[in-house]
Amino acid sequence: MPTYEYACPKCGMFDLFQSMKDAPLVKCPTCRSKVKRQIGTGAGVIFKGSGFYQTDYRSDNYRKSAKSESASSAAPASSAASPAPTSATASSTPAPAAPPAPAQPKKK
Repeated sequence: MPTYEYACPKCGMFDLFQSMKDAPLVKCPTCRSKVKRQIGTGAGVIFKGSGFYQTDYRSDNYRKSAKSESASSAAPASSAASPAPTSATASSTPAPAAPPAPAQPKKK
């Protein structure tokens, strides 16, 4: 329940726990004089516990596909540890030729 702050002309300021559905107080609970609820007082909302992150609201299908993606991305990393190709395999594919150097203009 939120805490509301009220101003009483005789007693001063006081706080009161009220439901959001409750009507604002009209009279001070101590001296019975007319009170006014203050606007913009109180602290921000504090979220505690699980369920407040974007990933907590994802569907089961999304979680399953994310797990399969992470498992498939881990597989190529293990193949990178395989031995380097042999020289016979490397020599069967020709290396690309270097591009020709740009022509220099002649000085007169």
